[in-house]
Amino acid sequence: MSHLLDEIVHAHMQGQPLGITSICSAHPWVLKAALQTDDPLLVESTCNQVNQFGGYTGMTPAGFASFIRALAAESNFPSDRLILGGDHLGPYVWRKEPAVSAMRKAAQLVRACVKAGYTKIHLDTSMRLGDDDPQRLLDLELVARRTAQLAKAAEAACVNLECKPRYVIGSEVPLPGGATHHEDGVKVTPVESARRTLEVTRAAFLKAGLDSALERLVALVVQPGVEFGDDFVLDYDPAAARDLARFSETASLVYEAHSTDYQTRQNLHALVRDHFAILKVGPALTFAFRQAVFALEQIEAELIPLEHRSALVETIDQAMLRNPEFWRDHYHGAPAEQAFARKYSLSDRLRYYWPDPQVQAALAHLLANLDNVTLPLSLIDQFAPFAFNQVRTGLLPCRPASLIDASIQAVLEDYRYACMPVD
Repeated sequence: MSHLLDEIVHAHMQGQPLGITSICSAHPWVLKAALQTDDPLLVESTCNQVNQFGGYTGMTPAGFASFIRALAAESNFPSDRLILGGDHLGPYVWRKEPAVSAMRKAAQLVRACVKAGYTKIHLDTSMRLGDDDPQRLLDLELVARRTAQLAKAAEAACVNLECKPRYVIGSEVPLPGGATHHEDGVKVTPVESARRTLEVTRAAFLKAGLDSALERLVALVVQPGVEFGDDFVLDYDPAAARDLARFSETASLVYEAHSTDYQTRQNLHALVRDHFAILKVGPALTFAFRQAVFALEQIEAELIPLEHRSALVETIDQAMLRNPEFWRDHYHGAPAEQAFARKYSLSDRLRYYWPDPQVQAALAHLLANLDNVTLPLSLIDQFAPFAFNQVRTGLLPCRPASLIDASIQAVLEDYRYACMPVD
């Protein structure tokens, strides 16, 4: 059965670059916004976000698939346009365990994803495991063998499935979660490194009898020179990636670009033109959600008496302080600097705390407060200028939920523009 990713690769090989946005988020509001499109939609979960033990979302692959499909049905989004993907599927979560047990659990994860209907599978075995020599670089042949081992697990799980997985390999990117410190630059993947990764992985697949799976290898993860973190964004430089772009044209596949969050619309467009056809985005979308919600609390402060306000910002910071697991390794400096980052960091570690029951209650309180009053245009222009013109001209309802949607859609529109056919 043909797959949209096959069509994208074919288009690039014919000189007609197309792209697809990969939504890497489990946030319901973000996903509902993403489903408001006529285009096909790729939604992915990472190995630490969703796995057979629940991950940090508490969802297994089957549970995540059911969750996404239910949202799609609620949004009247056609099921045949929804693609589920697994990102960094491999032993990362269990990397401190010996290789045998870590790889066994990674294979279980891959099988669970395939059985749940994930058809885009990024296999990543690039990390050292518990009994790998910490003093030596991980051997590329070993990485390839482990990748083939996981591909074999995926192939066994899809024997009776009509649509077989499409594979993505490689990991020239930070580990799941993004950069943890400020960076002034990242090195674009050398062509020789990309070529060697492909050669060694293809050889491992063939040795493992995975000829059919190899035919469904559609993309390679490389570093195009983009990154973001707590307080920085590194912009795409087409000249620096020129050789890598040309190599793709001879390799009969496309690239998957991670950490494209906060790139300009023009940069995203250039990435797709240069065969970085799969554009992954996550924190920029939840950052847009946070930005709109914080704006709503500022509007609330002008319209609602103090004793009836939601105190959402304070509530979410308290949740982050109670459980610093998701931000303490990313935010550094003095307490005041950490407090600032908890609210406004581009890494948006705050995204992990929206499911907290107290945070959810405060958010519901905020929305209820503003649903019961008229939102003055002047306050929308002051605190939510991203939605002002749409509200003023009647294109957007003057309701709090609509303002949140508009903020998220502003990010998604840049990706939709970038993924259209490139002249």
